[in-house]
Amino acid sequence: MYIRLVYTEFEMGDEYTAKTFKSGNSVALRLPKALGVKEGMEMKVREDRGSFIVEPVNIPKRKFNIDKVWGIGQHLDLKPIASEDRVFEHRTLLSDDPDWLAPVEPEA
Repeated sequence: MYIRLVYTEFEMGDEYTAKTFKSGNSVALRLPKALGVKEGMEMKVREDRGSFIVEPVNIPKRKFNIDKVWGIGQHLDLKPIASEDRVFEHRTLLSDDPDWLAPVEPEA
């Protein structure tokens, strides 16, 4: 299998400026309160090509309350999709053509 193009989307969160300071024999980083980092939280710090990435060691799992949505569509008389309706016929895609992304000559 050969993947010609991969589209990715990266969503940036809010950006803050933080300042380092001396704490004993170490350098510490003061994080803004708006980030919601609690005192005593264990953090993992790693260096990646000259940048530092700081993230919680144990990211708390988000819980979803199914009671909020359970039964919403009961009056619609919905039924599960039959297994024979889940099979798709093969169709030729534009990306199957090896010349699909032929090199474009630069304009003079």
